[in-house]
This record gives sequence, C-alpha cells and structure tokens, in this order.
Amino acid sequence: MSLFATLSRSVALAVMLVVTSPAAFAQLEPTDEQRQAAVEIADSLRYGHYADITFDETWSKDTFQRYLDILDNQRAYLLRSDIEPYRHLETSMADALFNGDLNDAFALYNVFSERQRARLESLLAQLDDGLDFNFDGDERLEIDREKAPWAMRESELDELWQKRLKNDALTLALTEQDDEQIETTLRQRYEGQLTRLEQTEPEDVFGVLMAAVTGSIDPHTGYLSPRQSESFDIQMSLSLEGIGALLQSDGEYVKVASLVPGGPAERAGVLEPADRILAVGQEDGEMVNVVGMRLDNVVDLIRGPKGSVVRLDVVPAQAVDMTRSQIVEITRDTVSLEDQAASSEIIEVERNGEPHRLGVINIPTFYVDFDAWQAGEEEYRSTTRDVAKEIEHLKEEGVEGIVLDLRNNGGGALQEANSLIGLFIDRGPTVQVRDAQGRIQLYGDSDPGTLYDGPLGVLVNRLSASASEIFAGAIQDYGRGLVLGAPTFGKGTVQTLNELSHGQIKLTRAKFYRISGDSTQNRGVEPDIHFPSLIDPERIGESSLDNALEWDNVQNVQYRRYGEPETMLDELIAQHDARAQDNANFRYLERQSTLARQLREQHTSVSLNREQRQREMEAQEAEQLSLENQRRRALGMEEVEEWMDTRTDTMSGVTDTDADSEEAESKEEEAMAVDRAYVLEAAEILLDFAHLQATQRMAAKR
Repeated sequence: MSLFATLSRSVALAVMLVVTSPAAFAQLEPTDEQRQAAVEIADSLRYGHYADITFDETWSKDTFQRYLDILDNQRAYLLRSDIEPYRHLETSMADALFNGDLNDAFALYNVFSERQRARLESLLAQLDDGLDFNFDGDERLEIDREKAPWAMRESELDELWQKRLKNDALTLALTEQDDEQIETTLRQRYEGQLTRLEQTEPEDVFGVLMAAVTGSIDPHTGYLSPRQSESFDIQMSLSLEGIGALLQSDGEYVKVASLVPGGPAERAGVLEPADRILAVGQEDGEMVNVVGMRLDNVVDLIRGPKGSVVRLDVVPAQAVDMTRSQIVEITRDTVSLEDQAASSEIIEVERNGEPHRLGVINIPTFYVDFDAWQAGEEEYRSTTRDVAKEIEHLKEEGVEGIVLDLRNNGGGALQEANSLIGLFIDRGPTVQVRDAQGRIQLYGDSDPGTLYDGPLGVLVNRLSASASEIFAGAIQDYGRGLVLGAPTFGKGTVQTLNELSHGQIKLTRAKFYRISGDSTQNRGVEPDIHFPSLIDPERIGESSLDNALEWDNVQNVQYRRYGEPETMLDELIAQHDARAQDNANFRYLERQSTLARQLREQHTSVSLNREQRQREMEAQEAEQLSLENQRRRALGMEEVEEWMDTRTDTMSGVTDTDADSEEAESKEEEAMAVDRAYVLEAAEILLDFAHLQATQRMAAKR
C-alpha cells in the first residue's frame, strides 16, 4: 500500500478508535506507600516551605489546573466532558493531599491515558491505511495551544490531529525524507510513545501529581521518586557519566536548560541553552525519536559509559522551524574538579599607540574539594584558592585591572562565594539568608586585608546564577567594581533535600538577600553596563519559570563602600557605545537579539502549504544569514551560504583530532569570535574605568 491513500477512511477509523478503545486500558491505582508519602509531602510544604502557603480553595484550583496542564498542556487529548467528573478537585485537592486520598487524581490520569492511547492507535492505523496529504492548501497549525479552551466534541480534536499529523509529515518532507522514510519515522515515533504509555506505572502517575502539587508553590520544590533520588545522588557526587547538560521538558520536547561547566557538551561546543532534542542515538545504530518521551527516559538514553559517543538530533535555539535540525556527536565523560578549575589570561589593549595589559580570570563554578577539606589536607582545591593563585600571577605580570568572568556559572558552594568576595574587600558581610520564620543569618568574610584592591570588573550573563549572583551583587553593593553583561538568572532561593518514607522532597527553605537588602530572586543582578544577549529571558531564567517566588527586600546591613562607580557610568557607557558601533560582533549581537525576538513573536503558527512553509522558513533564515555575513565581512572572514552552516562553524570549530593543526587554530578563532567580543569589550571598559579612577585620585590630591 502506498504511503499516501485516502484520508476519509482514516478520519472515521480515528473516531471509532477513540471512542471504543479506552475500555481495555489497565487502570492504575495509588499504592499505600504513595498515599503516605503524599501526606508527608503535604506536611513538609505546610511546615517546612519558605513561603506562607494557604491550602485553601484557591490553592486547590491552581494545583488542579496545573495537573491538567502537565497532563495535556496542548489541549490535544482530553474533552471538557472528560474533566467534568473531577471538577470537585478544584476545591478539594488540598483535602485529598492531606488525607492521602489520591484515587480521583489517579482516575483522571487514567482517562487521559486512555485518550492518549486511543489517539496513538488511530495515528498508527492511518499509517497502515496510507496518508493522502497534498500540501497545497491554506491551512495553518497553531503552535501553542496552552491557553486554548478544552474541546467540546471529538470532531474538534480529530481536526486538530489531522493538522498535527499533516505537519509531522510536512516537517519530515522538508528535511528531504521520502515517503517511505516519513512513514518509518512517524511509525517509530508513535509506536515508541505507545510503548512507553503502556509501561506507565503508579509511580509515574504519582510523580506527575506531585509535580503539580509542588510546582504550584515554586519551581525548585519537587518530589524525587526512589529512582530519581538515586540519580540525584550520583549527579551530586560528579561521578555521573554523561554529556554534562541539564535538561528539562518543554511541551512534547526536551530542551537544554544549561551546560555543566567543564563538561563534555561544553567542551565539544555543539549544544546551547534552549536547544531542543528530537532524537538520540548511540555511536552505531539508529536514532531513537524522543519527541513526546518522558524526560527521565531521554536522560537514560543520553547517559552511558565514559568514552562512548552519543548522537543527538538537535534543533538550535535560534531556529524558528523544527525542520532545521542537525546531528551532533558528544563523547561521554565524567566532570572532574580540574575541568571546572579557574584559569586566567592576559589581554592586551592598545590606547594611543601604547599597550595596556588586563587580566581575565574565568570561574566556571564555585567549587571545593570537600573530601580533602574534611580530611584536613592543607592544599585542598577550591575556587578561592585557585583564583588567589591566578591573581598573584596576574599581579606579577603587571596587569592594570582584572575581569572575573562568571558567565554560565550556575553557582555552587556558598562558602566559596563568601571567601572569594573576601579577596577584594577588607572583611565584612557578603549575603543575608532569611528563613521561613523571618530569621536572618548574616554571612561574611572575617579575614582582614585584601589580596587585590585594583580596578575590578565582573562579567555575567543570564546563566550566571545563585552563588554567582551573590558575588556580583556584593561587588556592586560595595562599590568595589563594575558588573558587566546581561541580567543574571535570578535564583535567590535555598533548597534542602529531605527524606520521605517513599522518596525525597527538595524543599525551598530560605531566600538570599544582598547586603543592600535587595533579593536576587526573580530579578537577578542588573549589570552596570549592559551587553546584548542571544539568550531569551522568556525561555531561560527564574522569571521564565511558573510560580517563581517574587522579588522582595529586607533591611540593609552596615557596610562601607570602596568607591562610587555609578558616578562614572555615563562616561563609561558613552565610551562603550562608541566602540560597540564600530565592533562588528557587538552590532551583530544587538541585531540578532532583536531579530530573534521579532521572529518568536511572529511565529505563532506554521503553514501546512509546502511552498508557503518553505518561503517563510527561507525568509526567516535569510534575515539571520544576512546578519551573520555582515559580521563576517566586517571581520574579514569567509561568508557562508547557509544559515545552519553558521551554527556548525561557530559551535564545533575544534575537535580533539585537529586541535594542533593551523586549520584548527583558525577555526577556533572563528568559533570564538562572537563570544570573545564580550571578554574583549569588558577589558576595554575596565581600562576606561582604571583611567577614570586614576583621574579622580589625582583631582582629589589637588
């Protein structure tokens, strides 16, 4: 039978399957262990969470809605009539949780699973019967249906799914797959989803329900099943062998949330935050489609023994169409302390024909060798100790200022953030931590003296989080230096991991506050001088997460300021803007950031007309390609013909096999061109800052 046959038979079959197949589906029920764990989780949230939670009807309604959103966030399976028998949970979810009465929540999950299974079977039946899609109509498919109303009739969902199936086929056709390949790919996708659905266990349902319960309070509180607890322990010991990437669900896709500093993915340079993963394959063998797959199953596919290769089919974060994917390879490895160690370099800046030397220290994370420290070893490794060595080296080299690069630094040991601040101030408070009872604990540097008191800059971006924000905020509050870059992540909360009789709960217990009294929560640290960023704050960062705790403030503490950098900002920004206008990389970053935002706002639906879809995709990529080639021409670099080539060139220019060759060195310079612009401009600004400080000191002496 040909791949494309008549559609009407398939539609009728789809309706029949959806109506008749649920009766045969196995019903999942909560276990006694899960009922008990639900009560313990409820008590933990009531008595242990930082927020003052009122478990009333409003909370029940929010939690019930979140449960529905997790189950069917695109409103593609459930009918309004499926939900109505469980509407009482809108007012009684809290009571059900505290009583361990999970029956109705599980029953709703069973209805959803029945609908999902029937729909998958209908799609497979259509593949068996053949598809007859011509892609020359004027239909469009809405991309995000999260706010859509629940369908009243089955026919509404039938129409939606015909569009979704047509889009799936068109997307594959646009990647040059033939009819047979399209059928094979879709069959593998739907059969895989059906198999995983049939393997669902009560623990899976309980996990989804508890995700709704905890996620209604804040995004960092969550239930960990016994299996997830084991994986978490492995990850925290840094012995996990994988690619070094934090993944999270994004609708039916899995996306990259962040990269582990010094990890395999970061070293390979082939992944970026907000990239979406379509398929996973081992070094040999077929790719496994992971669209619609549960997050933990995707993680299991990616995880593997050290030295082995995993292949990922990835859609870049900047792509506006899911057809624009590419396969990348990453060699699995463990992340060692050495991989995350601080390192330094010297950048030469020329002014008026004279060379000036500025130091840059890259700090990937706030680390400490706890085992060596607890064993009493004198020479244990830590961020502060390693940075101190780099500072001594840079001072010996006579640098005129130092930039601390905290971009992509997701935090780590709080004690290291405190002690690192102490290298630049003569003792004093560094951060306030407030618990649920309003008690504030003050942390600080108690060591007298400073290691470095010269001009200082701190470079941050949207992926600078937690301890990085504490450090940057303290440097800013003390007036000790300039903060440069993009607003930080905004994670200003503290979590603890508590044992349950069944699994564990990660619980938000406290919030961080700067010594000025401002929280770092949600807003992050605002730079003194902004750099353009290609990281979308609506997709990455605390403010992009559902139910993130709000920003607030507490009383400031007493501390002395070391300078008034804010008095120089107007002049520093003017000098920076003048350079940025002549800097091809900065012009590119500004324009690409604006273009990416515009494309996302415009891209609310996709055409199911092949020619129209192709035109829209080519027009969008032509704009992106034009910007990239403008940058390359200005830098004297070779232009590229395809937009996807820019991704390959800038992300995977260097491999282990050619690292010593001149070609590799040239590729490395090209690959780092845009990223390098931040560091070079930070050095320029710091030199301006040093000169202005010197001028002020001279004026003060007169």
